[in-house]
This record gives sequence, structure tokens and C-alpha cells, in this order.
Amino acid sequence: MNMGVLILFIALILFGVLAFKQFSALILAPIVTIFVLVFSALFAGTPMAILDGLKNQFMPAGADYVKSYFLVFFVGALFGAVYQFTGAAKSIAKWLSGLCHGKFVAPIVMTITGILTYGGISGFVVFFVIYPIALQLFRAGNVTRRLIPAAISAGCWTFSMYGPGSPSIQNVIPIDILGTSPTAALVPSAIITILSYVLIFVWLEYRASSFTKKGIVFDDPTLKTQLTAEELQADEDEDLPNPYLALIPMVVILVTFNVKIFNGKSLPVETAVFLGVALATIMFWKRVEGGINGWIAVFNKGAADSGVSILNTAIVAGFGGVVKNTQGFTDLVELLQGLNMNPLLFVMLTVAVCAGACGSASGGMGVAFNALKDVYAALPGVTMDQVHRIGAIAAGTLDSLPHQGAQITLLGICKLTHKEAYLDIFVTQIVIPFIACFVFIALSAMGM
Repeated sequence: MNMGVLILFIALILFGVLAFKQFSALILAPIVTIFVLVFSALFAGTPMAILDGLKNQFMPAGADYVKSYFLVFFVGALFGAVYQFTGAAKSIAKWLSGLCHGKFVAPIVMTITGILTYGGISGFVVFFVIYPIALQLFRAGNVTRRLIPAAISAGCWTFSMYGPGSPSIQNVIPIDILGTSPTAALVPSAIITILSYVLIFVWLEYRASSFTKKGIVFDDPTLKTQLTAEELQADEDEDLPNPYLALIPMVVILVTFNVKIFNGKSLPVETAVFLGVALATIMFWKRVEGGINGWIAVFNKGAADSGVSILNTAIVAGFGGVVKNTQGFTDLVELLQGLNMNPLLFVMLTVAVCAGACGSASGGMGVAFNALKDVYAALPGVTMDQVHRIGAIAAGTLDSLPHQGAQITLLGICKLTHKEAYLDIFVTQIVIPFIACFVFIALSAMGM
């Protein structure tokens, strides 16, 4: 086996092992980066330049990511904080759950999360908004909480991430790098978005029914960590905003981001989400106690969340910046190019591998698109719109391997282990997105 490729494979395993040991990404990424630098130099027979690699490859790649996408994370986190502390997110969640009368609990949590993230709330923030709501719904429906992480993260990182018009960072990166639009490859994108939603809905409902038939319900003494009395307490009636009003700022974001209404142009995602933040603040001003001081606290929370989110992602992008300069990465790309495969399949594999190596959809996508943009442009018979969409879907596949930081964070919030909950994450966020990729490739081959 090619030694350079083997080093990258071992680095991926190392990433996963250290993540299981709950290393922070701020420590994990530099450690694995140093491993790659040392062994790549050793087998290439070149001098080890660890500090040089960290300063001139690792740090610039991380800094470029922050420079390019900080505002996207920032406004998304502000929007999430506003919806959390005004009760707007909970209002939408209760309204949707009430429509189902206690049925389809896990799919409904996935749906709620998907609507919130498709509407502009940062996926890195929505975990904390949705978990208390999901816990109450699962308790009321007597459904095992083993499915909560899959239901929440599937709503965050699948159809709402790669659907046409989504303001997600994974839909923004191709726009910036490839010069495409938010609704690139609209028709096949819409089809695979609906397909993904339906497949995840069916899987979660099937699993919920299967667990219930086995006697595994909400109160499960076999789980490693049990809930506290406070967490098991029934949700009290609250004075929440009207759910229809709560949807208005989200609609404004989607419309202004996708529809060309300002001098024949749509707004950049940062501006569109900021409009949503401003509108929600005005609409729900009285729902935050303390007036201006209370709102300052809300915005401070959102700003802090954005800093943590982008730093954890950027540091992983720094690792990707080193990987893309290794001989192993070059050899891997050449190996894939030499397999005489469908061009879109090549895009899918390269983006998925980068996302898996980085443990991040956006980090891996950034690495792949920046390193291989010219290669993608030269592929026969494909458009940049198709590359945009297949890349966005593929980025949400191998990024969900067990070492992904977001999954580890969510499992911690839900008080569950990988052994207890990861299988359903694997199916909903790796298997089903890969199915979506192959369907998209087939639709593209049909000329759609």
C-alpha cells in the first residue's frame, strides 16, 4: 500500500481514538497534524519541519476559514440565541409536535430540527435548543431516548444542510469557491432532499417501533447514564410566541437569500440572516426580561457560541490544509482519477474522504474544493452546479464517523454513549446521504 495514503489512513484512526478519549479539537487537530508532518517527512526522506508546517500550512488554512466564514457562523449563532431565549424555537416545536398528537416522535424531532436549521439557525447552536424539547416529546410518547441524537443530528446535517436554497455553511462554501447559486441543480436537488427526508423519517419510525416491541422505552435502566429528577420533570405551560409569527423571520431569510429582489440580486447569506436576527429582535423584544440589558446577555451568548463553533471547525480545517499538501493526498487523488469512474462519483469520493479525514463537513468540503477546484472544472460532462450539490451531499457522509466533534458533543448533551446511540446516526447520516448521492448521480445522468 502507498505509504503516504497509509499515513493519512492511520491519522484518521488516530483522530477517532483521541476524539473518543474526549480530547478537545483545539488539542486534537494539532496533535494529528504533527503526526502527519513527522511521518510524511520520514517516509519522503525530507527534513522534518514541524514548526514550519504548523506556521505556514496549518495556521493559514485555519485563519483563511475564519476569514471566509466567521460572519456566517456569527449571524447564525445570534439567530439561534434569539430563538432560544424568546421561546420562538420552542413555539414552533410545540406547534409541530401538537399536530401529530404524540405519534411519530423521533421523526417529528428530526423535522423540527430540520425546519429550524433550514430557516437559518446554526446547526452548532440548535442542539442546545432542541434537546430539552426532544426529551419532553420522547417522555410523553414513551419512546427510547437512544434515538434522540440521531433525530436531532439528522435534522441538522442532512436534508437541511444540502437542500437547495439552504443558508447552511455547506451550501455557502461552493457558492464562494465555485461561483454557483444557492439553488444549484435545483430539480435533482429538490428530489434528493425529499427522498432523504422520507428515508430518515421511515428509518426513525421503524427503529422506534422496533425498540418499543422489545420493551425498550423511555425509562431504560440499561443505559449507562440515567436522567436526573429535574430532567424527568414534565414541561410546564409557558407563554410562547405565536408559531406562525415565529416562522416569519425564517421565511424572510430564505426569501432574501434565494430570490433576486434587490437590484436583480439575492442577498448574501450573512445579510439575509442578519435581517432575520433584526426582525426577530423587533418582533419578540418584550419576551426577554430586563430590556436592553437582557438583550445584551442574549447577544453575548450567541456571540460566544459562534466563537466556539468556528474555532473548533477552523482548527480542523487547519489540519486539512496540511493534509492537502502531502504526497499521500496527491497520490490518493491520482488513484481515484485513474479508476475511470463517473466524474460525479469522483467528486463524491474526494469530498467524502476529505470530510472523513477532517471530521467536519464544512472543513472537508473547504479542503476538497480549494485543492481540487481546477480538477473538478476539467471533468468531462459535468457542470459546476452539479459539483456544488454532489459535494454538499457527500460532505455530510464520512464526516459523521465516530470521531466527529459535533456528534461527540451531542451524545454528551443527551447523556448517551456511542454504543447506545451511534448505529442510528450511522444509518441516517452516512448510509442515507450516500444513497442520496447515488440517486443524484443517476438523475444527473438522465439530464435533470
